[in-house]
Amino acid sequence: MIFGIDRLLASPELLAQLKGKRVALVAHPASVTAELTHSLDALIAAGVNVTSAFGPQHGLKGDKQDNMVETADEMDPQYGIPVFSLYGEVRRPTGQMMSSADVFLFDLQDLGCRIYTFVTTLLYLLEEAAKHGKSVWVLDRPNPAGRPVEGTLLVPGNESFVGAAPMPMRHGLTMGEMGHWFISHFGLDLDYRVVEMQDWQPDGPGFGWPQDRIWINPSPNAASVNMARAYAGTVMIEGATVSEGRGTTRPLEVLFGAPDLDAKAILAEMRELAPDWLSGCILRDCWFEPTFHKHAGKLCNALMIHAEGPNYDHDAFKPWRLQALAFKAIGRLYPDYELWRGTDFKYEYTVDVLAIDVINGGPSLREWVENPSATPDDLDAIASADEAAWVQMVRDHLLY
Repeated sequence: MIFGIDRLLASPELLAQLKGKRVALVAHPASVTAELTHSLDALIAAGVNVTSAFGPQHGLKGDKQDNMVETADEMDPQYGIPVFSLYGEVRRPTGQMMSSADVFLFDLQDLGCRIYTFVTTLLYLLEEAAKHGKSVWVLDRPNPAGRPVEGTLLVPGNESFVGAAPMPMRHGLTMGEMGHWFISHFGLDLDYRVVEMQDWQPDGPGFGWPQDRIWINPSPNAASVNMARAYAGTVMIEGATVSEGRGTTRPLEVLFGAPDLDAKAILAEMRELAPDWLSGCILRDCWFEPTFHKHAGKLCNALMIHAEGPNYDHDAFKPWRLQALAFKAIGRLYPDYELWRGTDFKYEYTVDVLAIDVINGGPSLREWVENPSATPDDLDAIASADEAAWVQMVRDHLLY
């Protein structure tokens, strides 16, 4: 199959439409061609007049290891063009930034999850392009989590940099498709186009990520396709006191890690509560000692997710429900455990709100975990209705 960047570079017709235009590139380390040449280098080598570049969270170079670490603007030492940060002093492009180009090429590899901030970066770019009369082209890339949709819709009034719109946690769209939905949902008026992939099969081998393509981290802790599949669940741990595995070699591939929890006992409780929610993957109890972040230097017991290999079932795997179930089991076995990070923890520029509620776009999941009489069927009923509504909402925007 062919990604959007490679289709653009191979098309004299598309390249001709950029002639005489000042072009900006929004990119990160995974913005590469099939030969693993970075898109910035490939576009300039192809004669495209790239006059600026933009880096999202973690930077154009992807060098900011931890979460919520800002990046400064800089000049590219090789090409002498400005590299603007969209995760520094600003997260929304300024008028000065928008004046640096006529056409903005958006070439970010996404993970298919609402909270992954590249989704919000796309919305902000589209909104500013509409205000300033600029064109936006999305050079489309696969959704490595595939088409499955999961999670409750963000409740209006709970918008944030990790919650751009009333979307579920696992949205099932590519960035090109998401751009079409944003334009429709917010009534934006701009010149928008998607350089579509060729022969992407979201339900084919690889279940979203082509088996013949090398995985490159789009952000430092997105180290594998397994992480991309699990992320719509494991990202919720950022709102909890247990470790998501940051400070180890396999972050965001565990359901929890803590020095004072018994992983095998929690797994048994999960199986007792909702055995179907454990389907599609293998859960393995393990140990790790984070070198930084939560519980740094302490031996933690954990459950690791293996959404890969011969036992992986793409349709059965439900990472959002799986993570919710782990929280529920911890609450039942350890009723006095302080599971949630408090309001003093400012998550992605929010103030006086629990990070877990920011992440889920509302309080319903936390309230379900905390309610001892709430059953898995109760959460499933809420989520299933929202998931069906989202599938219907985006049906007309699917390109593949």
